[in-house]
This record gives sequence, C-alpha cells and structure tokens, in this order.
Amino acid sequence: MARIHPGALPGTLTAVEGVAPARSRLSVIAFNADTVVDNPVRDAAEAIALIRPGTITWIDVEGLGDPTTLTRLGERFGLHPLALEDALNVPQRAKVERYDTHFFVVLRMIRGRSEVEEEQVSIFFGPDWVLTVQERPDGDVFDPVREAIRQRRGRVRSAGADYLAYLLLDAVVDGYFPVLEALTERMETAQDDALAQPTEDTLVRIQELRRDLLLLRRAVWPMREEIGVLQRDEANLISRETKVFLRDAYDHAVQVLEMVEFLREGTASIMEVYLSAQNQRLNQVMKVLTVIATLFIPLTFIASIYGMNFEIMPELQWRYGYLWALSLMGATLGGLAIYFKRKGWW
Repeated sequence: MARIHPGALPGTLTAVEGVAPARSRLSVIAFNADTVVDNPVRDAAEAIALIRPGTITWIDVEGLGDPTTLTRLGERFGLHPLALEDALNVPQRAKVERYDTHFFVVLRMIRGRSEVEEEQVSIFFGPDWVLTVQERPDGDVFDPVREAIRQRRGRVRSAGADYLAYLLLDAVVDGYFPVLEALTERMETAQDDALAQPTEDTLVRIQELRRDLLLLRRAVWPMREEIGVLQRDEANLISRETKVFLRDAYDHAVQVLEMVEFLREGTASIMEVYLSAQNQRLNQVMKVLTVIATLFIPLTFIASIYGMNFEIMPELQWRYGYLWALSLMGATLGGLAIYFKRKGWW
C-alpha cells in the first residue's frame, strides 16, 4: 500500500511513499484505419510528440515512481488533478468518474495462478486518446489488445477511443477467468486433501484460497457497477455501438462474480469437511484412549486390593496367591476385550 503524506494539498502529485523514485516506462500506439505507429518512448515529451490529428493515440504508463510524467500528460489532455492523484496513489476504490472532456476509470487487474496478485490500473479516455496508468512495470493483460491493433483484427482500427477503452476494460475482466480456473483447481486439491488426510498444510491452503477469493471478489464486485455506469452514460464520448459491446463485458463481469461466489461457498464447505475430519480423528483417538483406560481400571482395582498391607489377609500366605492375582487380571482383561469387540467398540 502506498499513500501520500497526510496534510498534502488535494491534487498535488508527489513521489508516493513506498514507491522507489524511477522513470516510468512509456509506450505509445497511434493508429487509424490505414497506419499504426507502435513505439516505446523515453519521456512524456516524446509521447506527446507522436499525437497526430486523425489518429487514436494510446499512451501506456507503467510504474508510479515518476509524478512528472503524469503531470505533463495531464496538462496535455486536460486531466483533473484529483483524478491524477487517484491514479498515483494506490490502492484506490474501483470507480468511474465523468469529467467534461474525458472519463476516468479505476480497475483492479488480477493475475497469477499459484499466487494471486492484484494491481491498480487507471484508464483515462477522451474523444481520440486513451491513457493507461499501471501500478507496476511487470507485465499486464493488454497484449491481445496490442496485437489486435498491430494485426488489424476486429474493428479496433476503425472505431474510436471509446472502443479501445472498452477493449482494455474487457481484457481486465477476461484476465479474471484464468485466475478462476487456477483457484478452482486449488479448491479441488484442497477438497481431496480434506477428505483423504487433512493436515495443518491443508488448513493453510484453505485459508490462502479464501483470501485469494476475497481479493478477487473485491476486484470484480465494483467492476460490474463500473460497466453499468458507462452503459448508462448519456455523454457523446461513448457511442451506441460501444455500449452494445459494454453489455457483453457486463455479462462477463456477472459471470465472474457468480463463479467467485460459487467458489467461496465451496471453500466454506471444504472448511466444514476439514473440521469434521479433524473432529472425527479426535473422536477416534479419544475412543481408543477411553477403551484402554477402561481396560486398565479393573486391573488397577485388583492390584490395589492385593497391594494393601494387612497382617491377616486372604491369600496372603498362599503359595499360588501371586499367580492367582495375575490370572484374575488376565481373565478380567480378556473378558472386557471380548465384550468390547462384540459391541463394536474396537
């Protein structure tokens, strides 16, 4: 978690505590129906220089260690300082904000299979430009969108910036499905372990699974509302055709949310199975200990009787008294063992 210092003026872009100062990694894709320019750039000035009339420009900023880059881009596109501040400070609540000339969308990008990781992605888009700000420069889920632009697949090259923003949003939503598949596999493995031979490691895996599902739920729950807000907006920044595609993204978000709820219920059931198995094992141990204690109670009683120190005592001077006591103990033990076996207590 990274936050600015308390007391800072609203809209002030400063290096965030917890993020090492470093130059953000920038890339620019400018395209229209006929041409495409795809270049990495060194700074905001080079990115701005690639903006041309009649093209859709997508500027991708990876990393939050360089507030100057966001400041320059914000000045070029007329972004509100409060929106830029939200993009710089993580984590933010997922949301959609409408400004006069652009939209501001905050998403949670989820990746990973064995270990789930989340990352904040901010999307600004206007009439002919899209600006994405990623929390970390360690990869994303936008490669299919980049390839669609380069290979001229679909209608992305002939549509507007709103359609490109939809593709980016849809890529984040679709990125949840591989994570869900991995979580499903982890749940099935945990269920098998809970039924076969539950251990402390099984409990740890169940708790990690519950944590990852909660993380995914926090990401996808507001995503559904965000897409709904974009669908219902009456501004001319989102075309009617794009709103039709947003309905599909909304359906995907609902599907992900339903799967997350199903997995959460399954994880709760696995926890119940684990606790039941542990109680069953405890009951078996207590049963064995109780039977053993019950077997030795009469033996202890007999030994205590013959262990009393009285001068006049039956069998005290008898030659076979010791053997008689041992035989009585053995007979008692054998009789109890037969009785317990017939009762099914073994």
